[in-house]
Amino acid sequence: MPVDVVTTIEIARPRGRVAEYTMDPANAPVWYKNIGSVALTTPGPLAIGSEIAFEARFLGRSLAYTYAVTEFEPGRLLVMRTADGPFPMETTYAFEDTASGATTVTLRNRGEPAGFSRFVGPLTVPAMRHANRQDLKKLEEILEATP
Repeated sequence: MPVDVVTTIEIARPRGRVAEYTMDPANAPVWYKNIGSVALTTPGPLAIGSEIAFEARFLGRSLAYTYAVTEFEPGRLLVMRTADGPFPMETTYAFEDTASGATTVTLRNRGEPAGFSRFVGPLTVPAMRHANRQDLKKLEEILEATP
């Protein structure tokens, strides 16, 4: 069962600031509830070809996976695909200015579950949608709490 979950939020901060914070892998454990640790495994700064190792929990399971950056436009777009791990996934972050000077953040996760993940596929989409909403809300709270 393919997974394609798109979640958006408007954050009352300028696009450059929102994108810079969101695209910094070191910040992911702060605003992503299920991510325990992140490590850039290739020399920085972040660029196309960079690899990022994640350790997370999802649906009660511990996961370790590595994303490779496939598209990167600072301040506007970050696309990553898993280079390994139990659930082949592509994650996209897109940032757009609003007329009011805020930022619309779009988070998209899509992929095709494999192995054990195939069996929990029907649970994956609603759980991912719920988690993404909570994570983007936390991101909004963090960014809007600081000037």
